Amino acid sequence: MRITDGQATAQSNRRVIGKVVAYVVHDDRLLVFTHDDVPLEVAGVQVPAGTIEPGESPEAAVVREVLEESGVQARIVRSLGVERYDVWPTKPEIHERHFFQLELLDPEARGADVSERWSAGEEFPSSGGPPKRWTCWWTPLARSHVLSAGFGTRLSLIDTSAHPPALQ
Repeated sequence: MRITDGQATAQSNRRVIGKVVAYVVHDDRLLVFTHDDVPLEVAGVQVPAGTIEPGESPEAAVVREVLEESGVQARIVRSLGVERYDVWPTKPEIHERHFFQLELLDPEARGADVSERWSAGEEFPSSGGPPKRWTCWWTPLARSHVLSAGFGTRLSLIDTSAHPPALQ
């Protein structure tokens, strides 16, 4: 690491990976999940997030990731900016995370019941290996501080006023 203007910057041996992070908000609650087969101490509480595929825009990636990871269809309300997150020592990577606030496309859709928990997952994970399962639910925004791995970085920017115009 070298220090520039008071901030640590990664050396060239750590690649930068484009990522998206989704804050799906419904009735002042945030869509979150935990992994079923990974201890809470390892994976923590997360929000839908993932890698931007080659040729894909961050906006398309965040909508895709929400659907893939939760089964919920959502649209972007607004961009909340970009942060860099160093995932060392887990991986020699810097994640350039594009944060978005989203809302449900159809509030009557599955998952809109804020008291409900549901199972989601990937039968064929893109990273390979066995199927992965997680449990999704809606947590009050006031409890969203429990997010792990820097996912809560932009929570303070969520706008809960009466439905700002959607981007997508």
